[in-house]
Amino acid sequence: MQTSQFPGSPTTVSNTAEANGGIAAGSFIESDIDDQLFRFNSDDTPLMNLMLRAKRVKVSSPEIEHFMVDEARSIVTLEADLPSPTQLQSRLPLRPEDTAIPRPYSTLLVKGVDGYDDTGRQRTPGKELMLFVVSIDDATNHPVVRAVNGPKNSPSDEYSVLPQIKAGTQLVVLANSLYETQKEVDPDLIVPQPTKIYLQKRGMNQVVSDYFDSQRKRIPFSKAIIAEQAISNFKVRGNRTLWAGRAGKFKVSVPKMGMQYVYCTEGLRWQFRRELQHEGKWSVERLIALAKMFFTGEDVPKTALLLAGKNLLEQLQCIDFSSHPEIQVTSKTNSIGWVVTNIHTVFGDIEIKREPTLDRLGWSNSGALIGENRLVHYVYSAEHSFSDRVEGEEATRNGILIWDALALKGSCHIWIDGEGARENRPDGAFKMWESDKVPVDVKVGDVYYLVDDCPEMNAAARKGQIWIYTEERDANQQKKYVWKEYTGILSSESL
Repeated sequence: MQTSQFPGSPTTVSNTAEANGGIAAGSFIESDIDDQLFRFNSDDTPLMNLMLRAKRVKVSSPEIEHFMVDEARSIVTLEADLPSPTQLQSRLPLRPEDTAIPRPYSTLLVKGVDGYDDTGRQRTPGKELMLFVVSIDDATNHPVVRAVNGPKNSPSDEYSVLPQIKAGTQLVVLANSLYETQKEVDPDLIVPQPTKIYLQKRGMNQVVSDYFDSQRKRIPFSKAIIAEQAISNFKVRGNRTLWAGRAGKFKVSVPKMGMQYVYCTEGLRWQFRRELQHEGKWSVERLIALAKMFFTGEDVPKTALLLAGKNLLEQLQCIDFSSHPEIQVTSKTNSIGWVVTNIHTVFGDIEIKREPTLDRLGWSNSGALIGENRLVHYVYSAEHSFSDRVEGEEATRNGILIWDALALKGSCHIWIDGEGARENRPDGAFKMWESDKVPVDVKVGDVYYLVDDCPEMNAAARKGQIWIYTEERDANQQKKYVWKEYTGILSSESL
């Protein structure tokens, strides 16, 4: 492809004559032009098309507080051990960010800790302990709890004592339980943590001289085609920004206008809370595991759209499904109008579409599994076009301006990273593990989704579970490193 105009230059006869686009210097020569070069191609900017279909939110500032997760938290975690069974009730040492979630008269299910039968003498394996929140400790703001089905000193005792619960144990928040005449309870504390989103102002100008316009019948392209190419470039570069831009805010000096702010928006790539560090060959088992993680979290989307780089797309197309005839792989036109590869699994359908921008950004082995209905398009200034005469010149300036940002909503989205080395793995990233042996190169905080049973990791480590390599302290406060099943929300904030 040859250049038909210098980037950033006005479209004048002189400038065009100097360009190497089949036009000799000083004279115009008609030559064949590839019309496809100038046509809009929505398939080339899938993310921007998704943005235009996303929920549109009009805002009054280029800086907004974005709440990514709307769903209330359902799991809290112990920060320290709950001591041996001697107390009827005790302060529950939760992590600081969890203390305000359980309110008086709430009930909590303690994961991994067995409860007891009615006599309080026999444990009930697999039937977990439940706690009742009595009050809130004024000094620490931690909940004070008692056991509902804990051990008893005597079968005739009305109340159970609290068994030992180790640090790191997770508790599921259940419904409250009120006494018979009660009608007032504390309101739920719903204070989601916002993130700052900057809306980026993007613009495109095209300057065409009156003389150039008057010669359009002798030239193999017109104002419309020039504008179409400029808009195409505008869309493609904007699509790259939607993926990979980094957030920023700074001032620039503007002649006659003083200092003004410039805002740069954060690309979608950096907004994902869940990241799969993928190595090796894709298999049916890995694909099913991916669908399971996407569709069975706290935030359950309606659809799964995988925007993939070319190498990831090739790997997924080459999966051998012959041993799984129940999995249907078809080609269809989805609700957006794209022709996609649809993989039907028991958890839900995954629609796969190539995203050329990922290839240009060096992410050909990667992709983004997105809930189509979990995107928000923030707009400060709606897209609008303008046409002005250039002051002091016989030329017209045409342009487009838009001030917006794209943000993820919910926690279902997964970034699949097939590029990075181990040392580039961010906090919250996880890997799939297909072996009955433990990984040899591990560090504290590494998380693995087990595609096969791994008895060497732990006798209870089963296929489909998530395990984390973590640090604990023994009774003598000595550090030890162990594998533990991870049952919380898999995200960078929770690890």
